[in-house]
Amino acid sequence: MQQVGFGTWNWVAVIAYLLIMLLIGAYFTKRASQNTDSFFTASGRLPSWAVGFSIYATTLSAITFMSTPEKAFLTDWSYIAGNIAIVIYLPTLAITAVSDMNPYVVASLVGILCILYTFLGGFEGVVWSDFIQGVILLGGAAAIIILGVSHLQDGMGTLISDAMENKKIISVDNWKLNSAAAAIPIIFLGNIFNNLHQYTASQDVVQRYQASDSMKETKKALWMNGALALISAPLFYGMGTMLYSFYSHESTLPEGFNTSSIVPYFILTEMPPFVAGILIAAIFAAAQSTISSSLNSISACLSVDIKHRFFGKGEEKSEVAFARGMIILAGLFGFGMSLYLIAADSNDLWDLFLLVTGLVGVPLAGVFAVGIFTKRTNTFGVIVGLILGIIIAYIFNGVGGGNSPFFVSIISFVVAFIFSYIVSIIVPGEKKDIKGLTIYDIKEKSNYISKVHVKKHKS
Repeated sequence: MQQVGFGTWNWVAVIAYLLIMLLIGAYFTKRASQNTDSFFTASGRLPSWAVGFSIYATTLSAITFMSTPEKAFLTDWSYIAGNIAIVIYLPTLAITAVSDMNPYVVASLVGILCILYTFLGGFEGVVWSDFIQGVILLGGAAAIIILGVSHLQDGMGTLISDAMENKKIISVDNWKLNSAAAAIPIIFLGNIFNNLHQYTASQDVVQRYQASDSMKETKKALWMNGALALISAPLFYGMGTMLYSFYSHESTLPEGFNTSSIVPYFILTEMPPFVAGILIAAIFAAAQSTISSSLNSISACLSVDIKHRFFGKGEEKSEVAFARGMIILAGLFGFGMSLYLIAADSNDLWDLFLLVTGLVGVPLAGVFAVGIFTKRTNTFGVIVGLILGIIIAYIFNGVGGGNSPFFVSIISFVVAFIFSYIVSIIVPGEKKDIKGLTIYDIKEKSNYISKVHVKKHKS
């Protein structure tokens, strides 16, 4: 496929964006260096609206920004109830496939600068960069739709007409469980269980629950995240519907075109210089928000859950230095793997990673749900339930290869939940203090309070 030149002004826009992210990290360096509470949770001083934006940007990926419009372009809006998450390798391929940008340069700029601003600014720097990245993502999606519709003859009228005539949004077929179209009830239920994993068992999201100074503020952050998700869903699917109309009337795609690159291709061929660069930066923003959150979370797990628990906690400055060292190691490992995948020109390793995380994620959410909604769960029971959930997910993924991933999510979640509970009853375990950790204590004053907030209020 013939590639599109990226151009000087587009490079100016991208580099300006990347430098701004680096400056944000540098700005919060001193405050992040105070102690590990500040480095990992900003000592609970962040406003709820910023935390909500951060949760939103973390759960959204660069591939979501591109694959959601692609899905709407090829089919309809039925997958609006679903969500994908992927990091940097595939966005790099999608962008460089339609432009003359060197994939190694792209991976290096996005990856290394992301490691640097996460290293410098800690959690506070990550959250504020997430906020800016979230604004760029939503603004970029809106700009693509507006500029695309302006190119259509009769504008929005053409887009709506095409959507209705070609069933590009939602039709009656989408509600039939046995139809060829994606069944919305299955997608909706399956995505509930997928999201339970993200919001209960994913460290990069859960870590943000401690970034505000009270439970009330944390709830506000989650409401903000929900509002942003509701706004972004029609924006991203609307991009796909607009692209369908545009390439049906105003232009044509190259022969043999890979539609996974349709968003960057439209940006680079139809948008004016510098504006196109900002919109490509929006794709990078989605990748970086996921990477930076993951790096800080990995560092938190290695520092708090392993080093502090098994080897003790040392002087605060040395602990922050250790945390930053873990960010560098994890970041360089991920960066190295992205370069390897680019050089190998193969998705095999990435496909294996997605398979493993897909098999484990939803059963893990089932285990967390048992802990939240019951009082009889124990360690042995949840281990058995988790293993059985993973096995069932693997079996249903392999049977004929035609099962919907959302259907597999429902089955694996239910199996993990039910067997965790049943086995816990049959094989009693050690009793532990679970006050404030289940739904039954939600209105009691004995609610669990994190050590971060206890320390803050005592000081």
